[in-house]
Amino acid sequence: MRIDLHSHSDASDGTRPPADVVRRARDRGLDVLALTDHDTVSGWDEATAALPDGLTLVPGIELSCAQDGRSLHMLGYLFDPEDPSLSAELARICDDRVVRAQGMVDRLRDLGLDVTWGMVRALAKGEAVGRPHIARAMVEAGVIGTTDEAFTAQWIAQGGRAYVERYALDPVRAVRLVRAAGGVCVLAHPRARRGGYVFDDAVIEGLAAAGLAGIEVDHPDHAPEDRAHLRDLAAGLGLVATGSSDDHGAMTGDRLGAETTDPDAYAALADGASGK
Repeated sequence: MRIDLHSHSDASDGTRPPADVVRRARDRGLDVLALTDHDTVSGWDEATAALPDGLTLVPGIELSCAQDGRSLHMLGYLFDPEDPSLSAELARICDDRVVRAQGMVDRLRDLGLDVTWGMVRALAKGEAVGRPHIARAMVEAGVIGTTDEAFTAQWIAQGGRAYVERYALDPVRAVRLVRAAGGVCVLAHPRARRGGYVFDDAVIEGLAAAGLAGIEVDHPDHAPEDRAHLRDLAAGLGLVATGSSDDHGAMTGDRLGAETTDPDAYAALADGASGK
């Protein structure tokens, strides 16, 4: 059984519609796929309606959190999307995403770049507007050659000239919100050095004490030595070790199934959930 527990659609910053994501997942030989758009569950219905025979859809989300002033991402699975406390937080995050993106566009224009909010809004088909949409708009405007060039100190990397802070959850609170909604949480790519998502063992230990269910170990941006360390850490803390592609469609080379989760690990996560 091939299981990928981290993927994105154009409900957030992926490039493919949810229906296309699930069809491609089956074409890639996957049996189980989690749709984990950033801070929104709006792609679930379309993905479910288009679900091909032989593919199980795991309802999920990637929550925007902040730890010591740095961005931390938390994957939530199998929760009740109508839980009032979690729904209220998602609405607040998505509203602030729009304000933040508009602010970054304004800063880019102040720096002389011909990028407009209309360009970004056209690329962001869902409610979860993010920096990748701004990066794609910069490419379309001919300002940069690739989206990676946007994520530098010159432009919209954290602390960059056009960067704007945004509202994000405390990760311990995120874990507790998802658990209260009947779901389980997995820490996303905690050693993704290229993206700056690197958190030490003490942070992970604290999250484990708060109810974290697992760690994303096998990820395209994790080096072999980091995978080995995280696998040992997960075992020592009694956490599930998962593997996922973190596919964003064309932006990441359509890599669904590039990393997968062991069926026993998936079963352990599912056993810990009671929401959806």
